Amino acid sequence: MEPRALIAYNPAAGRFPSRLLTERSARVLQRFGWRTTLAQTHSGAHITELAAQAVEGGMDVFIVVGGDGSLNYALPPLLRSRTALAVLPAGTANVWAQEIGLPGLTWTRWLALEHSARLLAQGRIQAVDVGLCNGRPFLLWSGVGLDGFIVHRIEPRKPWEKHFAVLQYATAAVMHLPKWRGLPLEGSVDGERIGGQFIMAVASNIRLYAGGITVLSPQTLLDDGEMDLWLFSGDSPWTAARHAFDVWAGRHVASALVRRMACREFTLRSADPLYLQLDGEPVATHGEVHMRVLPRALRVLVPAAMPSGLFSRPAQPLGVSS
Repeated sequence: MEPRALIAYNPAAGRFPSRLLTERSARVLQRFGWRTTLAQTHSGAHITELAAQAVEGGMDVFIVVGGDGSLNYALPPLLRSRTALAVLPAGTANVWAQEIGLPGLTWTRWLALEHSARLLAQGRIQAVDVGLCNGRPFLLWSGVGLDGFIVHRIEPRKPWEKHFAVLQYATAAVMHLPKWRGLPLEGSVDGERIGGQFIMAVASNIRLYAGGITVLSPQTLLDDGEMDLWLFSGDSPWTAARHAFDVWAGRHVASALVRRMACREFTLRSADPLYLQLDGEPVATHGEVHMRVLPRALRVLVPAAMPSGLFSRPAQPLGVSS
């Protein structure tokens, strides 16, 4: 039976000629026996609408040509559905694609989308956990504190700024570190009370972080019904800088100022303004963040060969329940 896919792309977004590259990628899928339908998008909300249409139309896969933010918009209609989510990575950082081993589109890799299409055409299905934060789903991370504050400062970005995404994030971090003195947080994590002054708190569903340049959660699994909540204690710019360097160097795991809590649910509150980011996108909130894990709530199409140790269960062929 021919797999059916709806491919969503925005011809006016991104850094590359997405229509031409999407059409070439669709032809790759067709050569492997897929039936593909292309749909132009004009906004994040439209991606959500198209994902809902894919589910209603019984599509096997909804493919987003874009980055992590675009994937986030596709999540709500796909949860608990038979339609799997996939990406042809044409975004800024493409962290999800990096996590599962798909090559991202760059100025030196013009054929990356076609390569990714070949990998997906022969791919497998996995079921992954999804976080639900203040009623909104996320696939990668949910963060408050310094990282959320920086995301709120740099987004939305102009198209030309996306060429310098990692540099822009690093520059914003350096600019704001001297003024950052942490955030008073209190709440509960799986029923355990917590409280204190924190540079940031990040719930991670994947291993990579900060545009994919470092590993935040080296032990995490994408389908174990839990997420890693990382609590970075501190109340000074010097501590914030130390945390930033430790995360980059992979030393945060052993730091006495960092606590990792594997959890299924948490609530965090603060008397100070809370800057929340979900999958690298700024989200408005009002003094409280509540997160719970939806175990194995999303089907994703991944390459048959990908980085080891990401899943606790074996992948399944397309069309088979996982």
